[in-house]
Amino acid sequence: MLTIDQIKTPVKLEMDEFEDKFRDSMRSSVPLLDKITNYIVKRKGKQIRPMFVFLSAKICGQMNESTYRAAALIELLHTATLVHDDVVDDSNIRRGFFSVNALWKNKIAVLVGDYLLSRGLMLSTDNNDFHLLKIVSNAVREMSEGELLQIEKARKLDIDEKIYFDIIRQKTAVLIASCCSCGAASVTNDTEVIERMRQFGEMVGIAFQIKDDLFDYGSGENIGKPTGIDIKEKKMTLPLIYALSKAGYLEKRKIISIIKNNNNDPEKVAEVISFVIKSGGIEYAGQLMNEYKKRALDILDTFSNSASKTSLQQLVIFTTERKN
Repeated sequence: MLTIDQIKTPVKLEMDEFEDKFRDSMRSSVPLLDKITNYIVKRKGKQIRPMFVFLSAKICGQMNESTYRAAALIELLHTATLVHDDVVDDSNIRRGFFSVNALWKNKIAVLVGDYLLSRGLMLSTDNNDFHLLKIVSNAVREMSEGELLQIEKARKLDIDEKIYFDIIRQKTAVLIASCCSCGAASVTNDTEVIERMRQFGEMVGIAFQIKDDLFDYGSGENIGKPTGIDIKEKKMTLPLIYALSKAGYLEKRKIISIIKNNNNDPEKVAEVISFVIKSGGIEYAGQLMNEYKKRALDILDTFSNSASKTSLQQLVIFTTERKN
C-alpha cells in the first residue's frame, strides 16, 4: 500500500503552498494568539482534508485561489471544533502533543476556537465564497447534531444500525464530503458534479469510520491485540451493534450491563470483545466497510482518468487498509 506522501504527488506543490497560505489565514496582531496558532500549525496531522479538497478540485477542473480558500476554510473550522472538543472532553493530548487547553487552560482554548471560527467566516465573506461557506457551515451543523445524537443514545445504549449510520454520517462522513464538494465547487458551477463529489466523500467517510470501529477489536495481524477503548467509553460501534442484534435476551442484557457498569474492568471488556468476535461482528463490519469503499470507487469511475483520479482511488484504499 502506498504512503500518504506518495498518494499526494499530483498535488504536492499545491499542498506545500497551502501550508503558507493556511498559516497566513490564522495570523493575529495579538502575540499570545499568534503563539498558539503557530503551535497548532506545527503539530498538524497528515493533512488528509486539504488533500481531498485539492484532488477533488483537480478531478473536476482547474485549481485556483478559491480552492486554497476552500481548504483553509475547512481546516480553520475543523481545527476550531477540535480545540473545543478537547475542552469538553477534558483531553490533554491531541495527536501525541499537549492540547491547547492543557498548555493554556480552558478559557483561552475556547477563545482560540472562537477566533479560528471567525477567521474561517471572514475568509469566505471577504472573498464572496458564499457557496463554499454554505457547504462548510452545513457540515459543522451536522457534526454538532451527530455528536449530540450519539450522547443522547449512549445514555440508554439503544443504538440500532440505522441510528449508528445516521451518527457516523454526521460526525465523520460529512466532513470528508464537504472537502470533496468544496474542492469541486471551487472549480465548477455544475451542481451534478459537485453532488457526485459530495456523495463520494460521504462513502469514503463512512468506510473510514467503520475501519476505526474495527481497530477497537484488532484487525488483520493485530487481531490478538484489541484495545476496547470504544467499549470503555460506552460507544456503540457497528461490530457490537451487529453482535447484540444476534444475541438472545439474557446474553444481550448481560453484555449491555457490562458496558454500563463494568466498562473499566479489563477482564469484562475482554469478555465483550470475545462476544463480538464470536458473533461475527468483525466480519459483518468489514463486509459493510468494503461495500462503502466500492460505492466510492464506483463514483470515481464516472470521472475521466487522470493522476488526481488515481490518487483519490489510492486514498480510498489507504482509508480502508491503514494500520492506525
